[in-house]
Amino acid sequence: MRVNKFLSTSGVASRRKSEELISQGRVKINGEVVANLGTMVDIDNDIVEVDGKKIEIKEIQKVYILLNKPAGYITTAKEQFGRKSVMDLVSDIKERVYPVGRLDYETSGLLLLTNDGDLTYALTHPKHEFEKIYIASVRGKLLEKGINDFKNGLEIENYTTSKAKLKVLKYDSDKNYSVCKVGIHEGHNRQIRKMFDKIGNPVMNLKRVQLGKIRLDDLEIGKYRHLEVSEIEYLKKFCR
Repeated sequence: MRVNKFLSTSGVASRRKSEELISQGRVKINGEVVANLGTMVDIDNDIVEVDGKKIEIKEIQKVYILLNKPAGYITTAKEQFGRKSVMDLVSDIKERVYPVGRLDYETSGLLLLTNDGDLTYALTHPKHEFEKIYIASVRGKLLEKGINDFKNGLEIENYTTSKAKLKVLKYDSDKNYSVCKVGIHEGHNRQIRKMFDKIGNPVMNLKRVQLGKIRLDDLEIGKYRHLEVSEIEYLKKFCR
């Protein structure tokens, strides 16, 4: 078994985080620092250590969680500023789970968490056309040119966004704001906020409501639920 998969299967970290641990020289096999991400582990005979602690592979209960993330929570376990983490909202789950991708600090809505490293790796891989649907409240009224530019791709910083979906659901002339439904397949840092900034309609509020066919629906904010079997099977198709 590849060493990164060994670590994720053992519950040490997600597969991507395991690759970071290896790159940092924190992983040893039989006393030797692992230098290659493709290094194989003999699960019956090799001794694997992370930061000097022996790691043993074990069958763990796979957990698949859908959380309605509130704004004002980070999607990492902890950070230097001591802000609240989504992990605080699932602290009663005995298995150690990890977010699948990220939602930025101010953004709320649908966030998946799991201890299935293979699934996390597959769902966050750029090759998959995995649509993400958001509801955005933005300042002002959207102009036709801005809508077309948003849909066809915008030059942001050092990249051009792929084609996106954008539908204006509402415009409030008294308060001068619009509510929009947005669909993207990418996941650049704060991408939707930057796209609306580019067309002159800054985001006031942003909520993710759907990932592929997985929907947030009426799940209460700050609460979570376990995915249904059909939802898990749907997501696992992306691992093949």
